[in-house]
Amino acid sequence: MNHDMLEEIYTTAKKWVEEAGENIRSKINNPLTIDTKSNPNDLVTTMDKETESFFVSKIKGTYPNHFIIGEEGYGDELTNLDGTVWIIDPIDGTMNFVHQKRNFAISIGIFHDGVGEIGFVYDVMNDILYHAKRNQGAYKNDTKLEPLNKEVVLEESIFGMNHFWLCDNSIVDIETMQKFVKHVRGTRTYGSAALDLAYLAEGITNGYLSLSLAPWDVAGGMVIAGEVGVVTTDVDGNALDLLNKSTVISSNQVIHNQIIQFIKEGRK
Repeated sequence: MNHDMLEEIYTTAKKWVEEAGENIRSKINNPLTIDTKSNPNDLVTTMDKETESFFVSKIKGTYPNHFIIGEEGYGDELTNLDGTVWIIDPIDGTMNFVHQKRNFAISIGIFHDGVGEIGFVYDVMNDILYHAKRNQGAYKNDTKLEPLNKEVVLEESIFGMNHFWLCDNSIVDIETMQKFVKHVRGTRTYGSAALDLAYLAEGITNGYLSLSLAPWDVAGGMVIAGEVGVVTTDVDGNALDLLNKSTVISSNQVIHNQIIQFIKEGRK
């Protein structure tokens, strides 16, 4: 993707993200139709669908040759990331949106031939936009984020991770993760992968672990976080498959291999 095209897409996408966020804020107290998808805790609302439909309409009308992967099914069925692909989560943290009316985000990652070029994570209710263009740094609104501290150690690190790591799962023994939680300084649960990655980029956490995330959960945040020294891989240290769900390890690059090795000791 050449520089002029990158800038044009970035400017246009930023406008759409802010417009979608304003629409959500204006309707935040309106009655919602809430449905479930894969399980009773996997929620989808009319606002999720409306917001994704908005982006798809804008993208297809402006960039008819671009492709879309979207959580709510309005995008394309893809088998590769050739060309320009927008990976969209219209509301990441739908449970927070429904129950708290805060702590959710619009997340968009724009990839070209498999490379993350542009990332947006918009904390809608706080009107905070995290954004990045490849090799041009990451920003929180108009403030450029600093490269992450290279002196961080695992024992003094704070991790975003939810309680499912401490429940029976198919990836790692519970005892290993109990040791991990005791080994690090602390853990936090925010309920939105996109915001977790934004906080990681901001340096207020040092790592993020999730057992099963879809591409739209991480696409925007991993572009942003990558600009300040965050590495995002699967549990084996491989690049994420952005066409399928993955177990995600995202952290300051200084401690990334230590995390993988810690978990490896308890792999099933």
